[in-house]
Amino acid sequence: MRQSVKRAGGICAAALALSGCMSDFGSGMMPGDLMPTDIVTRFRTPDASQAMKPTYAEKITADSQIIQGLALRSSVLPDGTVSDQVAAAVLAANSRTAEAELRAATLRSEAASKNWLPKIGPQVNLTSLGSLAANLVVDQVLFDNGRRAGERAFAVADVEVAAVSLAQDTNNRVATALKLYTNAIEARDTAALNRVALKDMTHFEWVMQERVKGGVSDVSDLTILRQKLLEIRATLDASVEREATSMSELNAMSVHPLDAMHGVPEVPVNSFAGAPLSVVRAEAEKTRAIAASKVERAGLLPGLSAGATIGEGGGAGLSLGSDQLLGLGTKASLDASGMAEETATRKVRQSIEDANRTLRRLEKQLSAKTRQASEAATLAVQAKRNLDLFQEQYDAGQRQVMDVVGVYETYSRQQQSQITLKYESVRLKIEMAQIQGVLADGSAI
Repeated sequence: MRQSVKRAGGICAAALALSGCMSDFGSGMMPGDLMPTDIVTRFRTPDASQAMKPTYAEKITADSQIIQGLALRSSVLPDGTVSDQVAAAVLAANSRTAEAELRAATLRSEAASKNWLPKIGPQVNLTSLGSLAANLVVDQVLFDNGRRAGERAFAVADVEVAAVSLAQDTNNRVATALKLYTNAIEARDTAALNRVALKDMTHFEWVMQERVKGGVSDVSDLTILRQKLLEIRATLDASVEREATSMSELNAMSVHPLDAMHGVPEVPVNSFAGAPLSVVRAEAEKTRAIAASKVERAGLLPGLSAGATIGEGGGAGLSLGSDQLLGLGTKASLDASGMAEETATRKVRQSIEDANRTLRRLEKQLSAKTRQASEAATLAVQAKRNLDLFQEQYDAGQRQVMDVVGVYETYSRQQQSQITLKYESVRLKIEMAQIQGVLADGSAI
């Protein structure tokens, strides 16, 4: 029994050495390209350099260009502004589900990084005589057509995809919060405008009521004014309710209430602030798809492995086989696996085109909204001049009340249009920053 154990131990050691050569050969490395430091390290005594050895997650971060690029992104939200405070409040209360998925992907990648080591497990058989035979089975793959190298590459790419998902999730949360705050502030400004309009229209209604009492004006004009008052009150109530709803939803996703916040969110962004996250994700998914195709292709081809059984009736030997039996359709299956890289490349190109189209559209819309807001401001100034002129003419007895009311409504509509266009521009900037993933610092994520 002791000799069989020694023989099996020798076989395991030989299989382990061969695995280092053959697995690297299957992944494109020559036996002479082995990393001696990784082999010798296990026989060294611990020292200060080993104590500072980086973790596996730190190694992936240092080696991945995608993760490094995500970490180097900076938020476009100016420090200390209302937009920065809103972002900080909602990120502090973030449950970070995508972070847990990233950690799980990192652990799977760490496990896959050791897939070149031999597998050891028990084997229990019940003999025909009713007795149990327990053995220890050791299996080591010597040549697998690059399958395990593909599995390692797939696991690393899966970590990169999870990292992009975390960046997208964080930016989407900040964008949602900023849009809710923008809606609330817009509703607050609209309500303030409606309160002024309600006060002025109430004065006009009082003047008309007195004129009707004196028999100067018709009752129909008074009815029209009262209808306008009802519309203004309804608009005011709707604005107050919209502000309360947006703020309630924003407070639900914030670490502390934000009702006291005021001011227009600042999002200084352009269409070249950063590479769109959808494109970065497509790049990571391309790498993962290519690795998956290599694993699939290797599964169609025969591989070589060494096995040993330690225990009663134990032995050792080599085996040649594949996951699937070869058939007439094997060549077509191999060709299909070879198309994975081209398919993934085309997906990346399509993602770049879609992102560019969206950013160009938002850029043109933002330019148009900015121009329209400037025009609305100019028209509001002109409407105010007309209102003042009509008011003077009314005081001089040259105009009727309804003439002044009509000009006042034009002035109020221009003010409302100015408010709407201003906040639509803010929402467009938020969407552009969300697509480019620059609403939060990558290092903080």
